[in-house]
Amino acid sequence: MKTKNVVTIGGGTGSFMLLTGLKKYPINISAIVSMADDGGSTGILRDELGVLPPGDVRQCLVALSDSSEMMRKLMNYRFEEGGLCGHSFGNLFLSALEKINGNFSRGVEEAAKILDVRGEVIPVTNADVELCMQLKNGKILKGEEEINHNRDIQKIGIKKNYLKPSARANRKAIRRILEADLIIIGPGNHYCSIIPNLLVKGISEAIRKSSAKVVYNCNIVNKLKHTENFVLDDYVDSINMYLGLPRIDFVVFNTQRPNDRLIKKYASKKELLVEFHKGDRERRDYQIIQINMLNDRQPNYSKADAIASQRAFIRHDDEKLAKILMGILKK
Repeated sequence: MKTKNVVTIGGGTGSFMLLTGLKKYPINISAIVSMADDGGSTGILRDELGVLPPGDVRQCLVALSDSSEMMRKLMNYRFEEGGLCGHSFGNLFLSALEKINGNFSRGVEEAAKILDVRGEVIPVTNADVELCMQLKNGKILKGEEEINHNRDIQKIGIKKNYLKPSARANRKAIRRILEADLIIIGPGNHYCSIIPNLLVKGISEAIRKSSAKVVYNCNIVNKLKHTENFVLDDYVDSINMYLGLPRIDFVVFNTQRPNDRLIKKYASKKELLVEFHKGDRERRDYQIIQINMLNDRQPNYSKADAIASQRAFIRHDDEKLAKILMGILKK
């Protein structure tokens, strides 16, 4: 039987979790990763070395690595003092490989060999781009970091999202999308990890042309001032808008509530659980799979991680989610 081809599209912790679960199955995995990150260690390396953002790619490489546990720990290790304080070893490693190879994608391919990666990690573009957002009052937000921390986005409204300069997709990313049996979008920061991939020229077109089933893994928690009033249908509508037509076939939605402590922690920041209102529509073009996918294990982030406070504590469980996705693939 032919091995199935699975493509994931996203970035950040969401992709790390997703790939950690998927790599346990006998499938061909191609992880397409956003190149818009400019925060924390990644942002400093972009500014000081002129390299492409390594952070999200590093997480995907580690998730898919079959190398030793010590090697995976090394790639995620963050220095806690000195001139390298806050930097991840893996980010420095990828930046060095980019310099040696003269091209970020080639550097990532070499890293994949060294780390014995199952599948492949593909930067969505080889261009050096900046994520921009124009609000309806004319104000322009520049860079993922500024967009991520802006508190006026939902109140004022978005006129458009775009990349500066505009960028063409990595050719390998296009090929893998067209060859895919299953395309998985998310979970992840909606405007900073998911949408930037769809702004790259050629990605949305390839997804429209692909014969693959398309799955959207809905976030568990809304983001303050970005998507705080979103329900499940709003997320799907937004992604379909960037895709150019209703292309999502399945939506995976978590039904389990986190413990009260975490609910209070997020509620204090006005970040509430995403809701699904079944009666809002008579008909949907996508099937919604409602199931408990909550991760009961709490993550431990390094004290040297400059953006640890922004990272997720309410997360999907990699094994539960991967099992559901493999069930969709077999349908």
